[in-house]
Amino acid sequence: MPRWFVLLTVVIVAALAFTIGRIVAVGGENDDAGPNAADAGFARDMQVHHAQAVEMAMIEYRATDDEELRMLSYDIATAQQAQRGQMYGWLVEWGLPQAGDPLMTWMRGSEHDHGAPPQADEEELLAEMGMASEADVARLAELGDAARDCLFVDLMIRHHEGAVDMVDAIVDLGSEPVVLRTAASMKETQQAEIDALESISNRLACG
Repeated sequence: MPRWFVLLTVVIVAALAFTIGRIVAVGGENDDAGPNAADAGFARDMQVHHAQAVEMAMIEYRATDDEELRMLSYDIATAQQAQRGQMYGWLVEWGLPQAGDPLMTWMRGSEHDHGAPPQADEEELLAEMGMASEADVARLAELGDAARDCLFVDLMIRHHEGAVDMVDAIVDLGSEPVVLRTAASMKETQQAEIDALESISNRLACG
């Protein structure tokens, strides 16, 4: 499949998701009193989280010779790019800026607080979210064959586990029905992908 076609597909899916996000947000604005700080924080932080997943998945998609990983990385990239567009649309409809408080602030004081100190820098906060370091992403782009496949599997499992933690937090702390529905669907998908990635890790003997 040509690279230009993949990139075009990602852009189209994101545009459709943005439009759907606007429609759903408008349709649900009578469901409750409006979004709370957790809803907004989740929408912002998960966009950041998804952006890296898309980046890593596209690296793997373009480079791998493993057909199962190729298909899975394509699914991750397109689905998470679409969700980014949806969450961007929520913030637009809510009249809120795309940037806000420091990462994970909306989780503090709850049982989902990761315990990062208030003075933690962004790199520490990203690690708490399961994000890969810049060095890890650079290695992913540089490695070849089995070493890259195993690194991708390892990084994406950790990445997805961080997302599941965020989803569990928003289910407890959020108020917007559309956010809660999307989060529930997100958890189901990412948990299934974790299972698939662990199976691939065993098959490739990543260790």
